[in-house]
Amino acid sequence: MNKIILVGHLGRDPEMSYTPNGLAVTKFSLAVNRVSKSQSGERQEDTDWYNITVWGKQAETCNSVLKKGLKLYVDGRFAPRKYTDRSGVERISFDVTMNDFEILSAKNPQQGSGSQGFVGGNIDENDALGDLDDHPF
Repeated sequence: MNKIILVGHLGRDPEMSYTPNGLAVTKFSLAVNRVSKSQSGERQEDTDWYNITVWGKQAETCNSVLKKGLKLYVDGRFAPRKYTDRSGVERISFDVTMNDFEILSAKNPQQGSGSQGFVGGNIDENDALGDLDDHPF
């Protein structure tokens, strides 16, 4: 089974396009923070970046409701990809094809106030998860 679950913040607004046969595809980046301790015992925070791709009707939904800075739960399929950058250095890209998502932000970062509903494939907008910053994941 190939499944990945991520909780992070959108690094940029989604960008949507269409395949030649009319299928919508939306792409965006997701920043996921990791907290660890250095060898000296100090707390350090690192960020991993994931390239998220969404297809079909859900791609259109993501393009219309997601904005840079929103906290998002993503469920999908993971596919690391090796590539060589312009300077000839071999790198790894973390690519995820999204199956489902939930908006976890309590407020829309573009508006500064107001409630942002939960959105996703199988998500009931009446579900209240509370403040997820208090959860250990």
